[in-house]
Amino acid sequence: MSIETAIAEARHELALLHEELVRNGLVVWTAGNVSSRVRGADLMVIKPSGVSYDRLGPDDMVVCSLDGRVVPDSVGSHRAPSSDTAAHAYVYRHMPEVGGIVHTHSTYAVAWAARGEPIPCVVTAMADEFGGPIPVGPFAVIGDDSIGRGIVDTLQGHRSRAVLMRNHGPFTIGTDAQDAVKAAVMLEDVARTVHIARQLGEPATIPDPAIDRLFNRYQHVYGQPG
Repeated sequence: MSIETAIAEARHELALLHEELVRNGLVVWTAGNVSSRVRGADLMVIKPSGVSYDRLGPDDMVVCSLDGRVVPDSVGSHRAPSSDTAAHAYVYRHMPEVGGIVHTHSTYAVAWAARGEPIPCVVTAMADEFGGPIPVGPFAVIGDDSIGRGIVDTLQGHRSRAVLMRNHGPFTIGTDAQDAVKAAVMLEDVARTVHIARQLGEPATIPDPAIDRLFNRYQHVYGQPG
């Protein structure tokens, strides 16, 4: 596949995936973003800054280098990229296995981030999807790669594809953009469930050996073959 074709496919996919953020109630107004790595090139495609979701189309997406700079004269280059572009670019540079990144302001995940508290692994869905608790990353101001550094440092040694950046909100990663969106949807679901469980009392955490078994089964056995 040519780089031009890969970029075009990423644009169309991102337009659809941003609709998924709205459909799943993960964003309000213009907050949040999805990006996709362009395999075979040091490029990524990301949502423009401050554009309403109902006005986003494939040609509105912005192509950037992995140092966060807009590729000149590319489709959409007249738009400023997401304010989280530097964070996304840092993750792509330092985590080559990552093909997609999502940031949302989903209510329950942000509430946990505001508390600066990891979400404990107390339901099997968390063990399946994240392989343990959801960690908390450091507070960092938007605008440079500080958030990206916090994401990378926090996820080192974790199986989790999600991190709660303190006083900010969730970031999720995936093998591609769709995988990262799925993680964002599942994160908000478990954040809500665990919050509700705590209203009834302190939930029991799942033992580590059971988490390992659940994670391995879900990642390698669950779903259809091929």
